Amino acid sequence: WEEVGGGGAAAARRTRTGTSPATPRRAERPSWWEVTGYRSRRGSPPTGGAPGTSAAAGGGGPPPPAPPLIVKLRPVLSVLKFAYVVAWAALALHVAYRVLWEAYEIRLYAIREYGRVIHEFDPYFNLRATEYLYHNGWGRFAHWFDYKVWYPLGRPVGTTIYPGMQVTSVFIKRSFDWIVANFSSVVASYGIKKGMSLNDVCCFVPAWFGSVATLFTGLMAYEATVGVSGAKVGEEAGGKGSPQAFRCLLSGVPLLGYVYAKAIVPTVNVVMKSLDSVFGSNNLGIDTRKPLPTLFGSSATSGSSPAVECGLFAAAIMSIVPAHIMRSVGGGYDNESVAMSAMTATFWLWMRSLRGDGDNTQSGMAWGAMAGIAYFYMAAVWGGYVFVINLVGVHCALLILFGRHSSKLHRSYTLFYLIGTALATSVPVVGWTPLKSLEQMGPMAVFFGIQLVEYCEVKRKKEKLSFKEAWKLRIKVFGAAGLVAVALAAVIWPTGYFGPISARVRGLFVKHTKTGNPLVDSVAEHQPASAQAYTQYLSDVVYIAPVGLALVALFHVNDSSSFLLVYAAAAYFFSHKMVRLILLTGPIGSALAGVALGRVSGWAMAALLDFQPSFGDLVDPIAGGDEGEVAIEAEVANKKGGKKGKKKKKGDKADEEPVETQEKAPSSPPSGVFFVSS
Repeated sequence: WEEVGGGGAAAARRTRTGTSPATPRRAERPSWWEVTGYRSRRGSPPTGGAPGTSAAAGGGGPPPPAPPLIVKLRPVLSVLKFAYVVAWAALALHVAYRVLWEAYEIRLYAIREYGRVIHEFDPYFNLRATEYLYHNGWGRFAHWFDYKVWYPLGRPVGTTIYPGMQVTSVFIKRSFDWIVANFSSVVASYGIKKGMSLNDVCCFVPAWFGSVATLFTGLMAYEATVGVSGAKVGEEAGGKGSPQAFRCLLSGVPLLGYVYAKAIVPTVNVVMKSLDSVFGSNNLGIDTRKPLPTLFGSSATSGSSPAVECGLFAAAIMSIVPAHIMRSVGGGYDNESVAMSAMTATFWLWMRSLRGDGDNTQSGMAWGAMAGIAYFYMAAVWGGYVFVINLVGVHCALLILFGRHSSKLHRSYTLFYLIGTALATSVPVVGWTPLKSLEQMGPMAVFFGIQLVEYCEVKRKKEKLSFKEAWKLRIKVFGAAGLVAVALAAVIWPTGYFGPISARVRGLFVKHTKTGNPLVDSVAEHQPASAQAYTQYLSDVVYIAPVGLALVALFHVNDSSSFLLVYAAAAYFFSHKMVRLILLTGPIGSALAGVALGRVSGWAMAALLDFQPSFGDLVDPIAGGDEGEVAIEAEVANKKGGKKGKKKKKGDKADEEPVETQEKAPSSPPSGVFFVSS
């Protein structure tokens, strides 16, 4: 036991208890695979002290010589591990390809059955508008007055339509024409003699963008579950851009956080200790806080996130969920078919901008700017852009209220709002609505509010204000800002600058009443949704998604994943008020169901194989294998060791720290890692 690298943990237990430990439990006993040092990137560092420390301090001492058999088998084990990772990566990419392809194929049934025809009323109008744009250009389209519709009144189409879908279709059509004209020989080799007609392009657009929405939904689930163990390593190494560690939603609520820390956490600890005493040290694999022995030597935890699996499951569900298919069937050339892709792209880019530590402002700015561009496309495609901007604004506000404000969040939301709003005002039907409509005053208030919060934080850090002084500063700043806002509203409101809330938005909060107009009252999609409607449009997702919601809320909340909780609450509320908005539940239901199924499958595979591969493992042989990880962990140990040395110089602490403090020291690599580096 001492010779295979377990002396550090055993000695630490002897120092704490004063007695020799019993026979090491199964989960504490490293396997021969662990001695070789072949570790997964998704694993967390093992327990112990810094390299080179004594056994009493929690370290393993000088590395013992490697067993001769393991030394001979090390090249074979390395090849086996790399082959397994390559096979896993190839399988994941193949599954992703098949999911996207099947998402496209399933939406072509109407075209195969009835041909390349546009069906339903609104798609026919959109086709006619696309033809006018294709033949006359944007200048005439923007001022087009169609006297053939709403006869005899007519309709100013250019200023009353969301033109994003028409512009997209014309761009695709002209791109096909250019390819055929400039690469005719290459195109002819594939049996294509001419490009697609505009009618054919409009028929296939819903199916194409159905696959795009499927992809971005999978990326949302991936971003919400990307690795927790990697977050810890990246945070300790001082790196920026690494994923954040997960926590419980209750820990961020002011009052409930205290109850969670003082009552719930101790209760869970008692339960886990009881299970350990009955079944051994985490033999069931349910305690995600403890390291597990792995087949390839990684001290991976069962809490390390199977993000790829979650993304694949979410994409697979999104590809076939009826709530999305009903608006993305081939020939159903309506705004929602493209808008769902724009909406999921905006949500994923917003979640991606929040990855990493709070000082990672450069990444937050880049991804926040891209989220603003995606929001502009959403505003150009569908009137549901109001839902998108308000949802992102609510999420940003909740992060601030829960104490999660950071410079990264400030930069991300600032660029998202500025770029998205500035570009959205260029859409004729939108105009200055984002700055005048009461429906969009909330995101604007969040924009100005986060500037004030950032100012207070910068001033607090610069002047090193105490907790009480910082709150006094916040009260002064927000009090003055509130007075200015009230004064401006009192001056501007009588002028009629602010527009009224639209009838559709009022209908989401006011109970629907009969108008007496048979045409208006007969619109079934404006009625409240029933339980049967959720079962019809979401199928089994209505049972799986709540499990994923509970997993995220109770165990895996960070800045990015918390967006799924806000999205789920908003989508359920609005879809319950208007059955048409069940469309919004498709992406979030698929993402949460993917999280549930992905985590279960990841836990099962880790229990069977004791190894959780990742795409990062493919880079290990190129980057030097585990030597890179050894360098990172050595840097961590040196940094923390230097900090402790500075504290000792002040004379505040004795030379020897308590064992409980030593137990929290940075983790030292197993002896096999030193074999590889040497």
